[in-house]
Amino acid sequence: MIPFSPPRIDQKIIDAVTETLRSGWITTGPKTRLFEKKLEEYCGNPKTLCVNSATSGLELMLRWFGVGPGDEVILPAYTYSATANVIVHCGARPVFVDVENDFNISLKAIRMAITSNTKVIMPVDFGGWPCDYDAINALVKEKEMINMFRPNNTQQELLGRIFVLSDAAHSLGAIYNSKRSGSLTDVSVFSFHAVKNLTTAEGGAIALNLPKPFDNKLVYDTLCIKALHGQNKDALAKMQRGNWRYDIIEPGYKMNMPDILAAIGLVEIERYESDTLARRKQICNYYSEKLKGYSWAMLPLNSGKQNSGATCTGSYHLYPLRINDISEESRDRIIKDISDRDVSVNVHFIPVPMMSYYKNLGAEIKKYPKTYSMYRNEISLPVYYDLTNEQLDLVLNTVITAVENELT
Repeated sequence: MIPFSPPRIDQKIIDAVTETLRSGWITTGPKTRLFEKKLEEYCGNPKTLCVNSATSGLELMLRWFGVGPGDEVILPAYTYSATANVIVHCGARPVFVDVENDFNISLKAIRMAITSNTKVIMPVDFGGWPCDYDAINALVKEKEMINMFRPNNTQQELLGRIFVLSDAAHSLGAIYNSKRSGSLTDVSVFSFHAVKNLTTAEGGAIALNLPKPFDNKLVYDTLCIKALHGQNKDALAKMQRGNWRYDIIEPGYKMNMPDILAAIGLVEIERYESDTLARRKQICNYYSEKLKGYSWAMLPLNSGKQNSGATCTGSYHLYPLRINDISEESRDRIIKDISDRDVSVNVHFIPVPMMSYYKNLGAEIKKYPKTYSMYRNEISLPVYYDLTNEQLDLVLNTVITAVENELT
């Protein structure tokens, strides 16, 4: 069986984890703080906070911005449920909008969905392809949009406009107009889940890039407190001689990343650009080169230009192949055929409005025709570092055979 996306666990990772275990310090400490610094250096943003998941990071930022009942948050219908769930957790209303041909949120649909209740726009970098951030950032700064914005607290008054919170779970390493993901809008949140390009087993990071008058270091300090029960000292600070006393200054959360996970991240970030991304790019380009001659194959975008003219390169997180002129049922039969031949593929994603909970809230997939048309014929092919060239050929031959069996 060729798996879909196993993590890269080699001796360097094993040694790093072992060293951390032997150090006697496995919770949040020096390795986590060093990992944050390495991420800042890589992405080019002022401050980064590591957390226990991208989901936690998104919710933490919504709560920092004071999002709650009566507020609306705009997000694409084509995303994983976590993007919507955090909005519901805060008591706000998720406002789904349709996507464009690159799987990413439609600027036109965003504009039409904005109301005086809109507090946040959450673009999602599907498959590691960055959204058109110049256009989104310009939209929220338009005079009409600023005049419509109704701040409810100090943070919202300071920003004075809709907050752009990027779900960048897939896009670490993606480039937009010569800048890396993490430095493209107000705040971006990465995922380091086991299937991501860079993994820490579980984990995530909040890349702060807030404009003046915000001080990103002060926001980071505030988030550290919120992410650890509202405690004004973390465990490392409390362990300093005579420094045991602490205070709880708010009812916070348990969202911190421990050193044992950061140890994995430190190995991964050092080899990410030159090794991990390079191999993922080879794999995706190989798929495209072999599939481009088939009329039924709709190939994903990994480099090119946005509507705004921005030049982009994705992070090669997914290879979302689409099959021309097939139904959802036909796609599912193709996947079964592929799986029966011991090759694992996937679908990214079942759109959130198709999920029972959100349907019960009134969501209807028919309102998002582009989202459904992209989903119904999408098959994600395996992309991971240890995938060999021989396995690549086996994946391709299996997929081609299964598709052509269905089409004939």
